[in-house]
Amino acid sequence: MYYCGPTVYNYIHIGNARTTLWFDFIRRYLTYRGYDVTYVMNYTDVDDKIIERANLEKIPPDAVSKKYTAAFERDMAGLGARPADILPRATDHIPDMIDTIASLIEKGFAYEADGNVWFAVESFEGYGKLSGRTLEDMRAGERIEPHAGKRHPLDFSLWKAAKEGEPSWESPWGPGRPGWHIECSVMSTKYLDMGFDIHGGATDLIFPHHENEIAQAEAFAGQEPFVRHWLHAGLVQMEDEKMSKSLGNFVLAKDILERQSGESVRYWALAGSYRAQPSFSEESLRDAEQAYERWKTFYDAAAHLLGQEMPEVESEPRRPMTEPIASEGPESFVARLVDALDDDFNSAGAFAAVHEIVKEGNRLLEAAQRNEDAARKDLIEHVRVFLEMTNVLGFSFAAEAADSELVAGLVEYLIDLREQARKEKAFDRADAIRARLLELGIALEDTPAGTRWRLGG
Repeated sequence: MYYCGPTVYNYIHIGNARTTLWFDFIRRYLTYRGYDVTYVMNYTDVDDKIIERANLEKIPPDAVSKKYTAAFERDMAGLGARPADILPRATDHIPDMIDTIASLIEKGFAYEADGNVWFAVESFEGYGKLSGRTLEDMRAGERIEPHAGKRHPLDFSLWKAAKEGEPSWESPWGPGRPGWHIECSVMSTKYLDMGFDIHGGATDLIFPHHENEIAQAEAFAGQEPFVRHWLHAGLVQMEDEKMSKSLGNFVLAKDILERQSGESVRYWALAGSYRAQPSFSEESLRDAEQAYERWKTFYDAAAHLLGQEMPEVESEPRRPMTEPIASEGPESFVARLVDALDDDFNSAGAFAAVHEIVKEGNRLLEAAQRNEDAARKDLIEHVRVFLEMTNVLGFSFAAEAADSELVAGLVEYLIDLREQARKEKAFDRADAIRARLLELGIALEDTPAGTRWRLGG
């Protein structure tokens, strides 16, 4: 699978992050279902926007791309995304692009004019098949950038003649740099060949970017299809408009990560269909944080109760499509998750299955606290399945285990102090301990089996 990665000229906003998280998840899930996945994500590191940013920041264009590539990787790591298997950069593939452009000219699909090279859209019979529009529709509905050397208004740039002060490379048509669209056609087929399985991106790339990719790749190779399946993620909305840097209505992922956990942001990003166009709001993020906290509270409580019996997280669990999944017991929750995700990656159904196993797990926790051996055994198995399910969705609680053990130990110490105060009839002191814990988001519940605590207030 190939995903159109970022043009690295600025920090990513939450809409960019959501799309990237979705394709990270799709790769994870396909691996879980037994596929061997090669995941390629490109970096566009030469572009008009990068040059503009370089002039603004008064640093070289390559310094801009390095700075914002590192920022992108930092933000996505904070959201739990794994790096792609192959991360090609456009500037490392200029010779490949020049060779492809030269071949397109030779085959009659492109032409040179004043040091620029244009793809002739009328020469490619299938142009418009992805977006479902004709050349006439596109010409009427799109803003066309005029250029003296273009034969048709919709002809698009393969090679841009050099301008003073801009980065450039030598080519048969003079110094210049590649157009944006040719990058992905060349890099995707270089690593995955023609007819690869999945090409992903946001819906705003369908036209012209992905339409142009198809034209270039299939014209060059003389065969189709370029891609077998296209997956397009919906755009995050901000006050009824798509979130966009060009519109100025965006929230940076890095700013959100400074005030909210990456896990809760990941929950927000994946909780609805990848095709959906979710509206961003602080309230929706808070709702996601509260929902995720129910999962974490269950994990923390189970880890505290089970101690050394707590199941370990399997690094990369697999449930190949050829293997049946039990429809009863804890495995039934896995079956529900798989049924949902096999249906066009229906994450809403998958998240619902996780919440159901947490609900059952909390019931078993209460029984296990009453020293019911059967409940303890069932709890262990439910926790194992819970960890498998959340691992598939990209959530990891193991990294928090050390902190959780420290918190648990301190809370238990304060509970012991409160119990001692109650025995001494120092109820004001006991109430003060309970109130202070509540301020910190830790609620106490006195039960016949002893005092139980949970996060979330």
